[in-house]
Amino acid sequence: MDSKETSDLSVSRKECSKCGAVWINDQHYWSTGARGDEESLSNLVCGLKDFQECINPKHKTGHIYGDKDTWAKRAGVARLLEKEIQDAERTDD
Repeated sequence: MDSKETSDLSVSRKECSKCGAVWINDQHYWSTGARGDEESLSNLVCGLKDFQECINPKHKTGHIYGDKDTWAKRAGVARLLEKEIQDAERTDD
């Protein structure tokens, strides 16, 4: 009888029923397929709605992970880019 080689490989997938966030083998991935982190996810998504059914293990009600991505940081980047564009338009005149 031929012995068949087997592997311990397994894949687990969890999806939040509220926001659609996905974890593959306990690693969060953004909808773009890029590897994510649960603290930025909490700042950008989980904290906005604060559903009791949230499955993000890093989400804490009312908590902001200051060293991670936030909407305030993104707005600041947008303001800087807008200023750079306006400044560039003024120098072209």
